[in-house]
Amino acid sequence: MSVDTFEASLHHAKPPEDWSSALQALWLDANGQWDKAHSLVQVDEADRQCAWVHAYLHRKEGDLSNAAYWYRRFGHPVATGSLTHERQLIAGSLLDCSPPE
Repeated sequence: MSVDTFEASLHHAKPPEDWSSALQALWLDANGQWDKAHSLVQVDEADRQCAWVHAYLHRKEGDLSNAAYWYRRFGHPVATGSLTHERQLIAGSLLDCSPPE
């Protein structure tokens, strides 16, 4: 799968059920469901992928200190690029199962 597949899926009524919690949360947020996305990543806070999406969500929310905490849990510096770019980077990484950049 690719980022284009993820972006195309945003027109569906719900995310694919076989996607990870982190990827489903990213999908929910991209469809204007931040609260549902946040609740989903909180289910598995020990998961690095969920930590990355959690960081992204708090960055998007504007809670930068909370975002910084989750970036540390993820093991990477705080993102500074556009939110769209980060969402696509996360989606690509989660779909590809490759190490994040």
